[in-house]
Amino acid sequence: MSTPADLPAAPTVKENPSFEILYWVGCAASYDRRAQRIARAMVRLLRHAGVNFAILGKEEKCTGDSARRLGDEFLFQELATANIETLNKYNVKRIVAHCPHCVNALLKDYAQFGGHYEVVHHTQLLAELISAGKLPAVAGASAPAAAGAVTYHDPCYLARVNGIHEAPREVLNTAIGGQSLCEMKRNRANTSCCGAGGGRMWMEEDPKQRVSTQRAGEALATGAKTVATGCPFCLTMMSDGVAANGGEARVLDIAELLVERLGLNPPAAPANNAPATS
Repeated sequence: MSTPADLPAAPTVKENPSFEILYWVGCAASYDRRAQRIARAMVRLLRHAGVNFAILGKEEKCTGDSARRLGDEFLFQELATANIETLNKYNVKRIVAHCPHCVNALLKDYAQFGGHYEVVHHTQLLAELISAGKLPAVAGASAPAAAGAVTYHDPCYLARVNGIHEAPREVLNTAIGGQSLCEMKRNRANTSCCGAGGGRMWMEEDPKQRVSTQRAGEALATGAKTVATGCPFCLTMMSDGVAANGGEARVLDIAELLVERLGLNPPAAPANNAPATS
């Protein structure tokens, strides 16, 4: 992950050995420039809330989730074993991740190999911090640009696989100033997959036939000007889907919307789903 000058510091476990929660950055936010904005938003929020956290830095490996789902069990076990050894070395008890695939692997798959941790999605931690009054708006910050009507795409690994529906909506309620969400017909446990979790992220398909194109069409049909999600894979697929539909709606992670709302130096240009430049 690059470290531009405006990025708040994220201490490593060696720099902050007394951390209370480990922020699992994940491979998407480590290597994908658009997904890095999610991690930057999370670091801003964690620091604003005074959370005692740390990251593994270069000691973090991919969880191996995609390898296992695509059938490469050997690679998955190799990665899981190495990560569990690292997590145990630093006596990690609680982990937050913004990727539902990481949450699922760390919470369910790693337990099969002796890795037992409390693992929460970032929307669950943010809902907890909001409820505790630890995420106030920055005094004097200018009002954010209106997000317009907002819809939320439930990531299937969050909503269908792990039953996490309400925490993202609780955070969105704060992030969009209490306005009502434009819910799609298929939501919560009945959400539609964006296609990435089944490996279609890497498949060459006719854009009109892609699952993400169809799902983004459902989002745009609500009249939403902003499509919120809570997964870096969904963010990529929905961004592509909005473009394939000729839509102009912004596609943002919930953490990015909350950063905007609180006045925490929001990213300069996620609008129009442009690629990151820093």
